[in-house]
Amino acid sequence: MLNRVRSAVAHLVSSGGAPPPRPKSPDQPNATSAVPAAPSEAPKSPPAKAGGGSVAPAKTAEARASFSRPTFLQLSPGGLRRADDHAGRAVQSPPDTGRRLPWSTGYAEVINAGKSRHNEDQACCEVVYVEGRRSVTGAPKEPSPGQGLRFYYWGLFDGHAGGGAAEMASRLLHRHIREQLKDLVEILQDPSPPPLCLPSTPGTPGSSDPSHLVAPQSCWSSQKEVTHESLVVGAIENAFQLMDEQMARERRGHQVEGGCCALVVVYLLGKVYVANAGDSRAIIVRNGEIIPMSQEFTPETERQRLQLLGFLKPELLGGEFTHLEFPRRVQPKELGQRMLYRDQNMTGWAYKKIELEDLRFPLVCGEGKKARVMATIGVTRGLGDHNLKVCSSSLPIKPFLSCFPEVRVYDLTQYEHCPDDVLVLGTDGLWDVTSDCEVAATVDRVLSTYEPNDPSRYTALAQALVLGARGTPRDRGWRLPNNKLGSGDDISVFIIPLGGPGSYS
Repeated sequence: MLNRVRSAVAHLVSSGGAPPPRPKSPDQPNATSAVPAAPSEAPKSPPAKAGGGSVAPAKTAEARASFSRPTFLQLSPGGLRRADDHAGRAVQSPPDTGRRLPWSTGYAEVINAGKSRHNEDQACCEVVYVEGRRSVTGAPKEPSPGQGLRFYYWGLFDGHAGGGAAEMASRLLHRHIREQLKDLVEILQDPSPPPLCLPSTPGTPGSSDPSHLVAPQSCWSSQKEVTHESLVVGAIENAFQLMDEQMARERRGHQVEGGCCALVVVYLLGKVYVANAGDSRAIIVRNGEIIPMSQEFTPETERQRLQLLGFLKPELLGGEFTHLEFPRRVQPKELGQRMLYRDQNMTGWAYKKIELEDLRFPLVCGEGKKARVMATIGVTRGLGDHNLKVCSSSLPIKPFLSCFPEVRVYDLTQYEHCPDDVLVLGTDGLWDVTSDCEVAATVDRVLSTYEPNDPSRYTALAQALVLGARGTPRDRGWRLPNNKLGSGDDISVFIIPLGGPGSYS
C-alpha cells in the first residue's frame, strides 16, 4: 500500500517512465477448452524477463507489455489501451463471438479511477482435467481414458502494492489445486469412506512396518469420520499454502511484487467449493433468496486472531505496537487513568489502568474500510506480501497475514435450479458501493429482459453490475444515480449460472 502511494507520487512528478519489466506469462490453456494443456510436473513459474534499456514513456509498447489482462478477454493492442485508460474506464468483457466461457459464465471488469497505475485485479476461468497419481491399492496407476476427474474453476485476484502476485496466482493456483487432487482421483470416485493412509511405494521412506510405533488401542476412540467433501476442502487449502510458498521463493527473481486477495470457485462432482482469502465476496442469488458464500477477512473481522498472535509472540510487535485495542490512540497525559480497552479474549469492552506500554501504536486500528494492521494493510488474508514492512521500519507484517482461505460448500444436486439462479463473484470494488440486496435486484431486473436460453444474459448482468458500481463521470468524479461517489477501485465480476455445463445453451 505504501509502495503504491510512493509509486503514484513518483509517476505524477516524473515524465512517465515505464515500470520495471515483469516476467513473461507461460502460455495459458484456452479458458474454454475441456482439457487445458498442463505441465507434468508441479507448477513452476517462468524465468524472469531480462531488464535493461532506457526508460520509455508510459504509453510505449514496452510499458504496455508489462500490463496484462485475462487471456479470455482476447484484447487487441487497441483494446488493451482502452482497458488501461483511467479517464474513460471502459467496461471489458469477453467478445460475443466464438466459444464462450464454461457454463456460459458472464464476466466484466473496469480499471480504477487512478488509484494505481494499472488494473491490479486478475481473473481466471478454466476447465481442468486431473489424472490420478496412484491407485489406493499401491499398484502403479495405468493411464486409462475417462477415469480421471474434471473440475471447473473460476478465480478473482485483487492485487495490492503491485499486480505481480495477482497475475502469478491467476496463472498457477488452479495448477496447484490439480496437483493436490491427483492423489484423490480414485478415492473421490469410490463411495466407500476414504482410506486412513495412502499406501507407500515399496522401498520409499515410511514403507517399513511402523507397528512398533503404534500406541495401545485403548488410548484411541473410534476413527473420526472423514468425508470426500472434506478431502476436496483440504486440497484447496493446501493449494493456497503452496501458492503462497512459491511466491515467497520466487518474489525476487520473478518480481512478484505486492500481494493479492483470492476468491476461487471449484465445481467438482456436483458440489461448488467457494474459497476466499481476503475482502472479495461471493453470494448465491436463488429464486430471489441471497445465500452468502464467503466472509471478508479484515483487521476488524480477525481482530482476536491478530491480537492473540501478538500476545503469544510479542517479538513480532517489535516494541513498537501493543496487541491491546483502545477506542482511540492513548495520550501520554492519560497515564495512570482508567480507559476502555479490549484484548484477544474479549468481544466487549472493559476499563484498565493505562501503563507506559499502552502508549505504543495499536496492532489493529481504525474501523470499516480504514481499519489497518500495523497501520499499513487493510486485509488479513491473501497471497504474497512477503516483502511488506511497517513504514520507516524493518518490522515485517507477513507473520500476521494468513494465506489460508475459508471454504464453503454448496451442493448443486440438492436443489432444482432455474436459469435465473446465479453465483456472483466480485472484488471489493463492487461491494464497497453495492449491497447484497442491490445485487440481487439487478440480477432479477437484467435477467428478466433476456430469454432463459440466451447465453449472453450472464455477460450482460456482469456488465450491469460493474457499470452500476462504477457510476458515470461528473464534475466531481464518478457518481452513482443518488450522487454518491461510485467505486474508484478496480472492479471485476463473474456471474456463474448454477445449472451446470450445457444446461441453458
